[in-house]
Amino acid sequence: MASGTKGYAGKLLRVDMTTERVWDEPLDEATLRAYVGGTGLGVKILYEEVPPGVQWSDPENRLILATGPLGGTSMGGSGSFSVITKGALTNGAATTQANGFFGAFLRFCGYEAIVVQGAASRWLYLHVHEGGAELLDASALLGKDTWETDDAIKAELGKSEHGMSVFGIGPAGENLVRFAAIAGDKGHAAGHNGTGAVMGSKKLKAIAIDRSRRRVAVHDSKRLLDVSRRLLDSVKGGSTPSDIYSWGTLAMLTRFAGAGTLPTKNYTTNTYIISPEDLEKYGAQYIREHFEAKPNPCWACQLHHCHVMRITEGPYQGEIVEEPEYEGFAAWGPVTGQTQVASTMTISNDVERLGFETNECSWLVSMVMECYEKGIINREDTDGLEMNWGNADATRALLRKIAYREGFGNTLAEGTMRAARLIGGEAPNLAIHTMKGNSPRGHDHRLRWYELFDTSVSSTGTIEAGGGGNRTRFGLPEQGSPFDPTDVVATTAKVKGSMQFQDSLGVCFFNTRSDLTLLCEAVSAATGWDFTWDEAMQVGRRSVNLLKAFNLRHGIGPELDRPSPRYGSTPVDGPAQGVGIMPHWDQMVRDYYQQMGWDVETSRPLPETLRSLGLEGVVADLWT
Repeated sequence: MASGTKGYAGKLLRVDMTTERVWDEPLDEATLRAYVGGTGLGVKILYEEVPPGVQWSDPENRLILATGPLGGTSMGGSGSFSVITKGALTNGAATTQANGFFGAFLRFCGYEAIVVQGAASRWLYLHVHEGGAELLDASALLGKDTWETDDAIKAELGKSEHGMSVFGIGPAGENLVRFAAIAGDKGHAAGHNGTGAVMGSKKLKAIAIDRSRRRVAVHDSKRLLDVSRRLLDSVKGGSTPSDIYSWGTLAMLTRFAGAGTLPTKNYTTNTYIISPEDLEKYGAQYIREHFEAKPNPCWACQLHHCHVMRITEGPYQGEIVEEPEYEGFAAWGPVTGQTQVASTMTISNDVERLGFETNECSWLVSMVMECYEKGIINREDTDGLEMNWGNADATRALLRKIAYREGFGNTLAEGTMRAARLIGGEAPNLAIHTMKGNSPRGHDHRLRWYELFDTSVSSTGTIEAGGGGNRTRFGLPEQGSPFDPTDVVATTAKVKGSMQFQDSLGVCFFNTRSDLTLLCEAVSAATGWDFTWDEAMQVGRRSVNLLKAFNLRHGIGPELDRPSPRYGSTPVDGPAQGVGIMPHWDQMVRDYYQQMGWDVETSRPLPETLRSLGLEGVVADLWT
């Protein structure tokens, strides 16, 4: 790496599971400036090293865990990192993020990223420390959930609770459940598109990183600290603290309940049937006051977001859980017809400990519940479980069956789309997913066309165009129109790239409020570059186009840029009753391709689009 460049350790940690070899590899400044880090760097490696024909479970697939130039700095929430791989649900590109301590500790040990290849003949875990890294025997960890794995590794290596960051897989990942997640630091998961299944296919149980005494060298620490304070002030919201600062995403469920945007009972309704008393218990203040909340913040984070709690009521009293994010509450509350907050919290925690991604898992279980209600399946099919809406005991039992691929759980372990096809009958018409095979995040997207459209055309197995901050900065009207096809397409196309840039930095989304201007100033302060807003968008769009090219080369064409029948259905009640997106869909997709600079028939990025992003080599891959 070029001397004098601040903000980077300047090397990768390479891991070959087949040969059980680890080694360092340098990074050059040109690569770092073009891709920044995190998601951008990981996408470059994935595209260059995983050729067409390699399946998600193939040893030649890569599993990349990467942070960025702001990781481990004074920036709030700078323990974040990205996971990039070929995912198990779509068999296409996957990018997803997690918070906690992992990204910061990786940087303290001198690395920008870990790149895992091959597949071991025995179960191992990776220990990263100030002097390097080594693979260690993980046979004693098999069958342990993600929290038990965390405790066992720290005990084995003599580390305190916050003296090490451990991210790994639970039984779901060991058994190659297609929606398994990589979870760690007791409350955080990088899960979209089956990253944990990829990790399990390599027989890598966990990655444990020491909290080294090194610190990240930056170009201008005073300026970076100033940017961090300005971002924090923005998140705080002035004299009246914002919900995000005070509660994280905890306050969202009760707010959305009256707006009809809660995803309820597998999209069969937009009305969450719950008593006022029970709904009040889903409120942020009630949860924090009644469940003995103990703060459990991420690295360098001053937001009052993450807590460990004890269940103090109901049949699961005494269990210790991590406070769910909004999506965990939505997944195991309205999506599955649950109305008891203690049960919701307990099931959400089971999901993380067993090692699932919570959104896909809940859409799967809610489909099972609707199938059960409609007689498509019965108790004989479900191994005796009564899968009625809101049945918490049956849900917990079913989750264990899925994690260990036992009985009916073996069918469900294939994910929502494939499980519906295996169940047969009307089940495929009830399943919520994109036609690529991944399920959406925890909202009713039929009232949020931006997310429904973006999720369906995305190349990553989740949303791809969130964030971006001020709409006018992108040449869009100050106020959007969520049911206007023209505005939805223009917003998706113009904002596309901003999220990929943010996910390349190594900081938490909630600490930045998508303020790209301040984030560019932070990158400049960390590296000494004069990093501009336009350059940031180029970095993000470079990743977007590489992801699209990767998927096209791996057989994922434009015919799959669609939602399933239920995902794209028209609401039957609520504020958007009778308003559906599908009559506009085909034209929206063509307009989107055109605005992205892609061929409107094949969705291939045009040669001039690729060349404008410095991707000349991809032109030959797609156009010869």
